[in-house]
Amino acid sequence: MNSTAEFTEAQAKRVFLVSCIALTVTSMTFAIRAGIIGDLGIQYGLTTVQMGWILGMGTFGFPVATMLGGILYNAIGAKKIVWFAFAGHLIGIGLTISSNSFWGLIISTFLVSFANGLVEAGCNPMIADLYPKNKTTMLNKFHVWFPGGLVIGSLISAGMTSINLGWELQVAVIIIPTLIYGVLMLGCVFPEFDKIANSTSNNIKHLFSPMYLFLIFCMTLTATSELGTSSWINQILGASGAHPMLILALVTGIMAVGRFYAGPLVHRFAPAGVLLISAILTSFGLFLMIQLQGTAVYFAAVVFALGVTYFWPTMIGCVGEYVPKSGALGMSLMGGAGMLSVTIWSPIIGSWIESAATEAEAIGLTGNDLALASGQAALSNLVIFPLILIAAFTGFYWFMRKKQTQTATL
Repeated sequence: MNSTAEFTEAQAKRVFLVSCIALTVTSMTFAIRAGIIGDLGIQYGLTTVQMGWILGMGTFGFPVATMLGGILYNAIGAKKIVWFAFAGHLIGIGLTISSNSFWGLIISTFLVSFANGLVEAGCNPMIADLYPKNKTTMLNKFHVWFPGGLVIGSLISAGMTSINLGWELQVAVIIIPTLIYGVLMLGCVFPEFDKIANSTSNNIKHLFSPMYLFLIFCMTLTATSELGTSSWINQILGASGAHPMLILALVTGIMAVGRFYAGPLVHRFAPAGVLLISAILTSFGLFLMIQLQGTAVYFAAVVFALGVTYFWPTMIGCVGEYVPKSGALGMSLMGGAGMLSVTIWSPIIGSWIESAATEAEAIGLTGNDLALASGQAALSNLVIFPLILIAAFTGFYWFMRKKQTQTATL
């Protein structure tokens, strides 16, 4: 058995590299799907509702996979889960390219989304166990490659579209990093852990602890603050005077750099402190987006990006740090809850925009003024999420400080 103590530095680096490339594939699928959905609609004569179902399948498979992967992690280990993710990516991408109908796209998109969830289910707990003294920092470094992959996928999609290369080729590009992480896994040694100490039945008991329930509630808010805003960036900021795709690139670029250098921040403020600072900056960034127009919106985007950068990986890290006995299942369900919340809130955000547009039309607004008013109305609702988090994380921060002080005096 290869325990973490027996694991060499070279083996750890290779496993971490496999994880990072697999996560890059995950985020590239999000970016390229967003870039080609219009082309799919035109080629297959899809309605807006049908395109919405396809995009929905792009997130729905994720929580299903994280739940299943979290349950199976202790029984089959991280390596088999990541192999299943590889198979899902390869088959799903192949089916997407060869699909010739709405239902073919639905099935293939679900498979890719399911594979994306398996990557999180297999890699998050493995990295936390591989680096027990540095969990949150290494999870932040791992999650560099979600925004990193978004940037890569967006640039590839935009570049290939500009030279009139079809959506099939854009999707096919994802096969390259998929094959790379598959080849790297050949002969790759994954760590194995004590299955008795990490039993799924024991994990389930700790899912009902007050700390875990608090964290999973907060995860639904952090994920929606980040991904709910980003998913509707075109509709929300399209009339602000700033280019929405440039804002998205700016936000994801800052997130990638920030997560890579998360270590000093986590050590200085602890995970609870990082989350509190993140909630404050996210709230301020969204407030600025409501107030500012033109090039000043880019400044607001920078503030927003600094806020949401650490949300996802630090929430996962908190499970490893503060509820370690929830194990792989706890981490997997945390990620699944985040993505499921985005799936649920996305159409609600859409309804906010639509309702605000109707109200703006009723008072005589048209064109750019109408779009600006509806976008600002959506932002006014979205800012409520991080404002709630400020209150929640303030209490969390002082609770953890008090607990650490009591531990230190014993």
